[in-house]
Amino acid sequence: MFEGKNGTNQNKIDDLGDDHISTSAQTPLRADAFKMSNEDKIKAIEADFKHILETLGLDLTDDSLKGTPRRFAKSYVNELFSGLNPAAKPKLSTFENNYKYGEMLVEKNIVLYTTCEHHFLPIIGRAHVAYISKGNVIGLSKMNRIVDYFAKRPQVQERLTMQVVQALQQALGTPDVACVIDAKHLCVNSRGIRDIASSTVTAEFGGAFKKDSVKAEFLDYIKLETDYNIK
Repeated sequence: MFEGKNGTNQNKIDDLGDDHISTSAQTPLRADAFKMSNEDKIKAIEADFKHILETLGLDLTDDSLKGTPRRFAKSYVNELFSGLNPAAKPKLSTFENNYKYGEMLVEKNIVLYTTCEHHFLPIIGRAHVAYISKGNVIGLSKMNRIVDYFAKRPQVQERLTMQVVQALQQALGTPDVACVIDAKHLCVNSRGIRDIASSTVTAEFGGAFKKDSVKAEFLDYIKLETDYNIK
């Protein structure tokens, strides 16, 4: 049993990651997270990943592998984890609810791709988001974009669910926002227990959605068949 810095038990740290436990509702970022330019980050990650591949015994002079460290680094900075940068957050413009729509609005089956922060393996699933207007409405695509923004960072599913709700609550000026995510974790499906059939469901219900009747209505909407075979 290894006692790490400040008496932290290494087995406990390993168990926390293996059990997919989150320590915060906010993404843990250092204060200097954005001092380096994206290009400098790419160069640093490229060198580090090159070392990892060489440590694994791979021949990086092979045509198939020689460009892999930079491709990997670019995908991390520009794509997979671009949501770490607040500058990438979509502008959540809202509009007055002039048509006085007073029922819940549900955007469901939002495809999401994110990355498990414990093993850096993909999480793939769908998000279902809803809100009840208190005077303002938001463009439908913005709901998809806010899911995508928070998904593009190392994540735990519980935190992602909460972050989506909190961002929309702030933009819309209402607590009446809900999100349900159903996703497959490749760190569960492809390693460890290797259970390829299981998925994880998380939910965050705010304001009126905490009422059983409103929550049930939202969950019923999620179950509706929406495959219209549009080609």
